[in-house]
Amino acid sequence: MQADTSAIPAGAAPRFAGDFHRPRYHFLPAANWMNDPNGVIQWQGRYHLFFQYNPDGAYHANMHWGHAVSDDLIHWRELPIAIAPTPGGPDRGGVFSGCMVADGGIPTAIYTGVSEGHSVQTQCIAFGSADLQTWEKYDGNPVISEPPPALGQRRDFRDPFVWRGADGWYLILASNIVGVGGAVLLYHSPDLRQWTYRQPLYVGDKARSGRNFECPNFFPLGDKWVLILSAQLQHAPATTLYFVGRFEDERFLPEREGVYDAGCSYASLAHQDESGRTLIYSWLREGRSRAAQRASGWSGAQAIPRVLSLDTKNRLISQPVPALEKLRGAHRRLENGAEAAIEIDTLALDIEAVFDAEAAARCGFTLDCGGDKLTIAYDRDTSALSIEREYAQANAELDSEKQGSAHPLDRGEPLTLRILLDGSLLELIANGRTRISSRFYPADAGGSRLRVIAPGAARAVDIWEMASIW
Repeated sequence: MQADTSAIPAGAAPRFAGDFHRPRYHFLPAANWMNDPNGVIQWQGRYHLFFQYNPDGAYHANMHWGHAVSDDLIHWRELPIAIAPTPGGPDRGGVFSGCMVADGGIPTAIYTGVSEGHSVQTQCIAFGSADLQTWEKYDGNPVISEPPPALGQRRDFRDPFVWRGADGWYLILASNIVGVGGAVLLYHSPDLRQWTYRQPLYVGDKARSGRNFECPNFFPLGDKWVLILSAQLQHAPATTLYFVGRFEDERFLPEREGVYDAGCSYASLAHQDESGRTLIYSWLREGRSRAAQRASGWSGAQAIPRVLSLDTKNRLISQPVPALEKLRGAHRRLENGAEAAIEIDTLALDIEAVFDAEAAARCGFTLDCGGDKLTIAYDRDTSALSIEREYAQANAELDSEKQGSAHPLDRGEPLTLRILLDGSLLELIANGRTRISSRFYPADAGGSRLRVIAPGAARAVDIWEMASIW
């Protein structure tokens, strides 16, 4: 495959031009490390994405808030760093994750500042200029200086998420209770500066949902409330969970729970835009070694923003923002198994497929890139959706563990798949409610073949080549 310079944002190193693992329609900074989305907000009609960023290289250290802006949630322009650590300040060890609100017309960032090798975590605020490019930190920081003593620990106390209630501001923080499990803590304030701890909003079980939580979100959706959090599980990769229920008397009463994403997606952050849509952003983690990330010069990317809703069973539904369809180019449609395999010459695709899952024991797709294979499959008998990555040559630098999630279909319901392939990124959404994000690093992208598994079960398959956002 020839180098595609259209996949390179302004300011990116020329050496990225030949890197076909690097996404072309997902946002990532011009170089270096990115992780959690922070402070997402629609401000004066434009969408702003802040994110964890290390300006020194493609590794996790020296956290700043990077900044990008978009008119449509798809085409992004990277702006200068927004918030940096202050020497001697409570965030001298890094500006960690948080959120953003508008307070009386003033954009206000609420974030975790760390120091003493990240062992001290406090909550800070900063005020933005009209263009969100200049930030002044509150001289009374930190506004929350230590966790409640009942937790039995002081290190895990971070990632504030704030919303305005009828009687003031509410804030939740991710933490844990020693010997019990992850905990989401609830605070209240009249002015974003003076905070009073109320009680745990939600406490997990260590054996089932992990010892610690990160990046909690809490917001109304329809007539319910949704809690989304990232869980550090004990014997499995960290993952993102969701809970749907009621918020009464400052307590969350879960009624349904599930996995938001069973793959590499993490640290999701939601907000409501001016049209009333609830949008969610997520960090897509790498599936290659730290050494490989440093050598490549970049690490991490953002998932395509998604619109959230609940179905009639209160299952969390998410779909990529409709604006993504503006990037669709050359189109191919396969119907009724007319073609079982096609040649592709790009790793930037958007695929929509509908299968009669009862017509075959297994259905889905296989992508063969010169012997490196990616398989997306649904198993009728186990109702399991899975992603498998097989590399022709064993490579300890690359994650090749099978990824999967239960995906029971309703009676008579077809299997619908939305697949976003972009360089090494893969986002898979089944029937809007089951999600697996993954990373796939073929050694060669030329002469790739996409094959339909059980073509006779395919009602329709639409494949679009995707344009670059740069």
